[in-house]
Amino acid sequence: MENVPAPPAARHVAFVVHPDRREAADLAVQARKWWEGRGYAVVDLGENEQEDGTAAGPCEFAVSLGGDGTMLRTVQFAVGRGIPVLGVNLGSLGYLAQVEPGGMETAFGRLVAGDYEIEERMVLAVRVRRPVGRDVTAIGLNEAGVLKTVPGRTIRLDVAVAGHPFLSYVVDGIVVATPTGSTGYNLSLRGPIVSPRLRLLIVTPISPHMLFDRPLVLDPAEVVRIEPRDGPPAVLVVDGSNVVPVGLGETVDVSAGGQPARIVRFEPDRFHAILAAKFGLGTR
Repeated sequence: MENVPAPPAARHVAFVVHPDRREAADLAVQARKWWEGRGYAVVDLGENEQEDGTAAGPCEFAVSLGGDGTMLRTVQFAVGRGIPVLGVNLGSLGYLAQVEPGGMETAFGRLVAGDYEIEERMVLAVRVRRPVGRDVTAIGLNEAGVLKTVPGRTIRLDVAVAGHPFLSYVVDGIVVATPTGSTGYNLSLRGPIVSPRLRLLIVTPISPHMLFDRPLVLDPAEVVRIEPRDGPPAVLVVDGSNVVPVGLGETVDVSAGGQPARIVRFEPDRFHAILAAKFGLGTR
């Protein structure tokens, strides 16, 4: 009997679509048709799949259809697998998702042809250490924050840097940001704006009730440990979505991640231009 070669396995591309925008759903239909017409199998990622990735299998690319928040969720799925992420921007100003809907199919064509560059962005590796029960881990592209949960009351958070006690903060919370996240929550706290090409950690207190209220800029190899010491219950929030309770006796370790986020670029990074546009800065 003649041996018939098996058909080639389908190539895969993952979609993460903004769940509440009709235009994102419509664009996803158009995008699916484009990829399937070129022999790709499309994997639509739900919230659970973004967290563990088990249902997606191997993918060549991940496509984000939404704003920068959707990009953050896409990166959480893609970073551990080394998958390049392409962002199609449906927000106002896309720091990360820079392809506009009208140029989506052109971008897809360049992606398949290999006509693109990869920009690597540092991410955070976050771990909640618990004396009882399993530790919780997360990846963040923007920031990790340990925050209070009761309005009108502060919390006391002990912070250690590189294994050495630094300071006991009386605050509403503490945010540890990447350079990419320096223009997010960190910016609203009057933390420094940092070029995303750098590798460093930014530690910024939220409404500190103490004389020392300055952000810290640290080497990425210096692990930041945050431990609730007193006050109402605290929570860990990573990139605005992953929320984990942090109780007394538990600690949160934040450090640079071992693998970077891989963001697809067709043009040079326009971080400074986006920054100027966001703040309405004119030229002189």
